Order: sequence, then structure tokens, then C-alpha cells
Amino acid sequence: MALRSSVVCVCLMVAFAGCERPATQVVQKPAQPAVVPAPPTPLDVKKAELGGTTWDPQWDAVVEKALPADMLDDKTARAVRVYCPRFTQETEAQKREFWAYMFQAIAAAEAGLNPTADVHHLQAPVNVVDPVTKRPARQEGLMQVKYEDAQRYGCDFDWEKDRTLPVKDPGRTILSPENNLGCGVKIMENQIVTQGKPLVSRTSYWATLQPGTAGFRVFAKQMTNVPAACGLRVRSVPRRRTEIASR
Repeated sequence: MALRSSVVCVCLMVAFAGCERPATQVVQKPAQPAVVPAPPTPLDVKKAELGGTTWDPQWDAVVEKALPADMLDDKTARAVRVYCPRFTQETEAQKREFWAYMFQAIAAAEAGLNPTADVHHLQAPVNVVDPVTKRPARQEGLMQVKYEDAQRYGCDFDWEKDRTLPVKDPGRTILSPENNLGCGVKIMENQIVTQGKPLVSRTSYWATLQPGTAGFRVFAKQMTNVPAACGLRVRSVPRRRTEIASR
């Protein structure tokens, strides 16, 4: 009898042990990239002094988190060496900081740092009908992008939702800084990674990155305060001869 009881107890212990749930595995979430706030562009400094729409530091985080790995690769160094000679020597965080500054400079030249900027250009090359809206194309937001870029580059815009809202309504998906800047990152990736073109190119999506244009001159002025890690030596603007002679 005692032997039978012992057997029963052992069987019950084995049964209960078999019913125990396996230990829960802790899934490690991938570490979020470090976000380094970029320096202000000259336009951002000026607007802060005089009043006006300035660059929101949170937009640095939007850009830095949207960057794909191939825009941080050392192969990218050749495309950006004009403005960041030390790109290959930088840490990943410093590379992200450079790109955050770069997009701030583009936004300054393209939209005056205004997230609801909206422009309809009348020049023949860009005065076309947007295939998504079926209306004359407009360049919108910080990156001055279009609805057709949702088809071209996979940008997160919803025309069906936006069509009922006023043109400058910040609630429109195309004017969301996160969507707009994210679209800019995708367009830039296409230019320098997919097409293998440099940052400054005559066929860039943005006129501000096309040398010889008025927009490029504005952009170039914004690139005088790039992050120190880039090792860029910015030449001081020489005084006029009349000013020197009068001294």
C-alpha cells in the first residue's frame, strides 16, 4: 500500500511538472539610435532674434530616426564630402547629426523653415498636373514635396484625407513634419544611394541643391554652421574693398 502511494505521488509530481509553463523569453528591443541636436542654421538664428517660425529641435529626431543605414555608410562620404570632409571618421551619432543639419538647411532654403509653406511654381518644368491630385502640382511643407511623391518614393501622404482640408491646414498628412521630412529622407536616399549622385547635383530633386540657381545660393549660406565633427573650414566672407580702405 505504501509503495502504491509513493508511486502515485511521483506520478502526480511528474504530471504537475509537465504542466508548468515554459519560462517567458525576454525579447530585447533594438536600441534606438542616439539623437544629437544639430546646430542652428543662420536663418534659424535670425528668426529666433527677429521672431518667426524657427526649426523645432524635435525635427532633428524625426530626421535622425528616419535615416536608413545606407545613408550612414562610408560609401556616402563621397556624396557629402563638400560639406562634411570627415564623414568617414565620424561616429554614427555624428553622422546622424550632420544629416539633421543638412535637412534643416534644405528646409531653410526651400520653405523658410515654415512647415505649412505652400508654393505653386509657374515655370514650365514644374508647372504640371500632379497625377495623384489631378490638380496643378504644388510644393508643400518643409521639404517642398508633392503628393505624387507618395507613388514615386513611398512617402506617407493621404490625398483622400487631405483633399477636404484647407491648403495650409497643419492637419494635412503632407504637412506633418514627420511625414514631410521622412519623404525628404527617402528622396535623398534615392539621389545619393540609388542613383549614386552627389549631394549637390544639377539634376537634384530640389532646386536649392542645383548649383547656379538662386535657391542654391541661399542653401550655401545655410551651410556655414555644420556640426564641428565634419571638420569643414568655412571661409569668412571678405569685407568690401571700400570698407577696408576707409579704415
